[in-house]
Amino acid sequence: MRNLVLWSTALLAVGSIANAQSAQHAPPAEVLAVHDYVAAVSAERIEADIRTLAGFGTRHTLSETESDTRGIGAARRWIHDEFERISATCGGCLEVMYVSDTISGETRIPEPTEVVSVVAIQRGRIDPDRYVLMSGDIDSRVTDPLDGTSDSPGANDNASGMAGVLEAARVLSQHEFDGSIIYTGLSGEEQGLFGGQILAAHALENGWRIKAVLNNDMIGNISGINGVTNNATARVFSEGTRDVETPEEARARRFTGGEVDSASRNLARMVDRTADQYIPNLDVMMVYRLDRFGRGGHHRPFNAVGIPGVRIMETNEHYDRQHQDLRTEDGRVYGDTVEGVDFDYAAKLTALNIAVMAQIAGAPPIPANVTIEGAVQPSTHLSWTLAEGAAAANLAGYRVHWRLTDQPQWTYSRFVGPVGEYTLENVVIDNYYFGVSAVARDGSETPVVFPGAAGSFGE
Repeated sequence: MRNLVLWSTALLAVGSIANAQSAQHAPPAEVLAVHDYVAAVSAERIEADIRTLAGFGTRHTLSETESDTRGIGAARRWIHDEFERISATCGGCLEVMYVSDTISGETRIPEPTEVVSVVAIQRGRIDPDRYVLMSGDIDSRVTDPLDGTSDSPGANDNASGMAGVLEAARVLSQHEFDGSIIYTGLSGEEQGLFGGQILAAHALENGWRIKAVLNNDMIGNISGINGVTNNATARVFSEGTRDVETPEEARARRFTGGEVDSASRNLARMVDRTADQYIPNLDVMMVYRLDRFGRGGHHRPFNAVGIPGVRIMETNEHYDRQHQDLRTEDGRVYGDTVEGVDFDYAAKLTALNIAVMAQIAGAPPIPANVTIEGAVQPSTHLSWTLAEGAAAANLAGYRVHWRLTDQPQWTYSRFVGPVGEYTLENVVIDNYYFGVSAVARDGSETPVVFPGAAGSFGE
């Protein structure tokens, strides 16, 4: 009986900590604003953009650049002009530019070719050099990766993702956020992820503090070649810890959860949690892989330089509609055409991106220098750098998170206010993973940051 009483008391202690959030006066989540952003997404506008992009015939990286109606040149100029039109509706709130470099001597780009991406920046009002980025791909391809002349509509791969980026810009540009948002169409994805490599290098050279990348690649198909039709799930791919750390960081990672997790995976958790909170009839499948087997996406170049990023995409792929010459063989139709796109589904995944970006852009600086102590002690102590100055003007405080080590999502949390440290009494460090997020006055919240992990979000 005595053991039962002790066990029950321990459970009550943990439960009281987990439920103590209300006692700490955490700001309520600003659900109304985010729900309004989600409701503003238009499947009709996304459909129109996908049809326009598919109508350029081909958007292959090696295709025509001089025509106004066909090829990659016409497509990127139209995207640039569309960003400018969006900017005109918000008083010039977008800085629209091209970011490019010349690539040659590559397997899929043998001759010198200018790879040009289109970038639109919506500057934050308080912390303009902190960014969240949403990307889609401009280019398309058919069976032969070097075929720059055949028709390649690329309606789902990846006019759907590009249309989602444009729609996100239309919705969020009508509002102001503390941090900045980058909307971008990246080129050269099918030829080797060159657009992402070029933009990631440009970001580092110009001191852009990109804290999260949401790469949207194929967000419009609901019927897979596996026979499954499902418009209520999406996948989010995220890699684990990269080998870019000091021995001290590696040692810390082994004890904090970083050996199985990363900033990218905490971003994926935020995407999952956001879907549950804001997107009706959408369940996120978190896939703990960088990408599909033998495949690649434009979040990878950002991950490679230490910028957290995930890939958001459909759950069930139809391979007859990817990288295929347009044809019909034995009654089987091949090719990535508009008929294979579900516009309502593309709108749903676009809304998911919008809800995530609104929270990150609206939040204070992501917690920095998070550390943890508690070995051979009954309690766990976390500390971090308390944000100060103009960039932290909307800081309400911080939330401490913890979860059992076999759980995929954060299960316990406590809002602890505008402090730089906190002790979780009688929560044993050995039994959980821990993290910290920053919370704005309106309830916007950052992704969770692991203590001492390399490649983290921290400022």
